[in-house]
This record gives sequence, structure tokens and C-alpha cells, in this order.
Amino acid sequence: MKKTVLSLTVLTALALGSANAATVVKLATISPLSGSSSNLGLQIKNGAQLAVNEMKAEFAKAGMTLSLVAYDDQADPATGTAAARRVVADRSILGVVGTLNSGVAIPASAVLAPSHVTMVSPANTNEKVTDRGLANMNRVCARDDAQGPAGADFVVNTLKAKKVYVLNDKTPYGQGLADQAEKAMKAKGLTVVQSEGVAAEDRDFTALITKIQTLRPDAIYFGGLYGQVGPFAKQLRDKGIQTPIIGGDGYDSDDLTKLAGTGANNIYFTTVAPPLDAVPAAKALSTSFQSAFKTDMQGFGLMGYDSAKVVLQGMLNAYKAAGNKVPTRTQVESAVRTGTFNVVTGQVKFDKNGDRQTAKMYVIAVKNGARSTAGTVNVVRQ
Repeated sequence: MKKTVLSLTVLTALALGSANAATVVKLATISPLSGSSSNLGLQIKNGAQLAVNEMKAEFAKAGMTLSLVAYDDQADPATGTAAARRVVADRSILGVVGTLNSGVAIPASAVLAPSHVTMVSPANTNEKVTDRGLANMNRVCARDDAQGPAGADFVVNTLKAKKVYVLNDKTPYGQGLADQAEKAMKAKGLTVVQSEGVAAEDRDFTALITKIQTLRPDAIYFGGLYGQVGPFAKQLRDKGIQTPIIGGDGYDSDDLTKLAGTGANNIYFTTVAPPLDAVPAAKALSTSFQSAFKTDMQGFGLMGYDSAKVVLQGMLNAYKAAGNKVPTRTQVESAVRTGTFNVVTGQVKFDKNGDRQTAKMYVIAVKNGARSTAGTVNVVRQ
């Protein structure tokens, strides 16, 4: 008889343990936490963590224990894809915030799609990210086909350039952005004196600078990331060349000015991540971010926060729609795609492909190492 009671006690404990485990739900981030892009990747991860911290209590009321698990993709497609497979294997993960790089997002989201793991990107701008029509892939930022033309408009209307040298870092992000900018600049009558790619890992620009000295462009459009553009700007300025450099949101890191050093001048970039002073509601949020992580919040920290808020609210909406039960991945995927979310950067509602219907883009100027906002562009998806 005692043995029977003991067996029942053990079985009851195991059953309760299983029930408790079933209530654990996780949000994952996939972004570069090491390497030359880690500044932006950490901003995304920490922004998402801040959102998780804020919403834990609400999830607890619903009987769910919420946590965040962060994966380092090293800005590498193979590493990011491996992280996506690990996400699929952890059934408690109901959604992903990421990635930073479009070249990582495209294969990673394809791995997540069959398991219906929803993904909301704070940063991916290449058109192919959403144009593939995956039900799980969404983004809260504008696209290259809006960002490239915005940069072109700035080159023509503000910089008054007639001749431009176009560079890209041979990644889906950098090349896609440069291609869109080049197309728009040509349509506006600019002469492209040279258009070429340089490997993303290159840091010696001697040959390129020699070409630039010969061709004497009025502006240089470089589709790439701050880890490469900073050294390029330094070497260019060290040669006495003050030609304006313009690019996209891959420049949007405080480390750009550190890497450029005395060359951090006459640099401009469009960014899908807002300067914090352009978003009134971000002031209190940045204080919380600084308190939690002992570092300043940047634009992609804010975008990571908003992306996480969308996924987490989608989880709660799915929970309610499921009769107050822990939702499935498919239910969360649907709730995110079809929902309307009010976040710090405004209302988020996705179109049928997962693109945000209304977004903003900003033009940032870097002069003598200091940043300032040079313009704002409204982007509306039809």
C-alpha cells in the first residue's frame, strides 16, 4: 500500500512539473553579439530584453513565465541559420526578434517558416526579406526600395552632386541598398562614375582611394556597415579627400565616429531607426535602458524594443483568442501578421507580405564627430 501511495505521489509531482514547464514561453533574439557589428546587435538584444522585463508581470497573470534567449549570429548567414534551427528545436520559443543583416534574415526566416515561428525584424531592409511571401516574416522598418531613393534625393537636392561613386560591401544588404540608390540617382540625371563592390571584411582601401582621386566624384554612396565605413572614411580623409560619404542605416552606430576618428566628417546616412530625440516617448525608455544595461540606448535599441513589443503583444492576443490557453506557434504567427500594435515609434500594422504599412526614415549628418538630424521621410506602403 505504501508503495502505491509513493508511486501516486511521484506521478503527481511529475505531472505538476510537466504542467509548470508547459507554461514557460520564450522570446528569442538573433543578432550579432560579437564581431564588428556587435554594437548594433547588442542594441537589438537589449531592447528586446527591456520589453520582456516590462511584460513579464502581464504574462505571469496569464499563467505564463516569460523569458528571453539570445543567439549570436555573428552577422553570418550560416551561423544565423544554425541559430534558427536551435530556435525550432526549443518548443517554448514562440517568436523571434531579429536579425540585423538581411543576408542572415533571409535564410534564417526560411528555416523558421515550416515551424511557424514568427519573426519581427527591427532592421532588415532588403526587399527579398518580405517579398518571398513567408507568413512568419515581418519587419517594423522601411525597405531598401524606400531607403535607397531617400538617399538619392539627399545626394541630388541637398548635396547638389552631379557625379557619384557607388560602392557596396557585396552583401544582400549593402548591394541591395546601393543598387536602389544608384537606380534612383541615375533616374535623376546623376552620372555614376564608378559602381563596384568591395568584400565586407576588407579594411585597406588604398586602391579605391586612388580611383576616387582620379575620378573626382562629388559624392560617394557606400552601401555597407559602420565597421567598414568608419575605416574607409578615416583613410579617405587622411588623404585629404573631403568628398561627402552617404549610405544607409548600417552606419547607425556610435562606433562609426570612433572608427572614423578625425575622418568623422561630411558623412550622411539614411536610417530606419529614429534618433531618440525625434521620438518623444523614447526619453523615459532610454532612461530605463541606461539603468538596465549601463549604456546609452540607440536607434536600433528602440527598434528592437518595438519589435519585441509586437511579438509579445501578439502572443497575448493569441492567448486570449485561444480561450486563455498558451498559444501555439501558428496562432502567434497569425496574431502578429493580422494585429494592430501601438508602440513607441507609432502604429504597426503589417501588409500581406509582412511590411509595415506606415514607417519613417531619417537622414543623419555626421560633422566633426557630432551627429544631427538632417531630415525626415514618411514611407507609406500601398
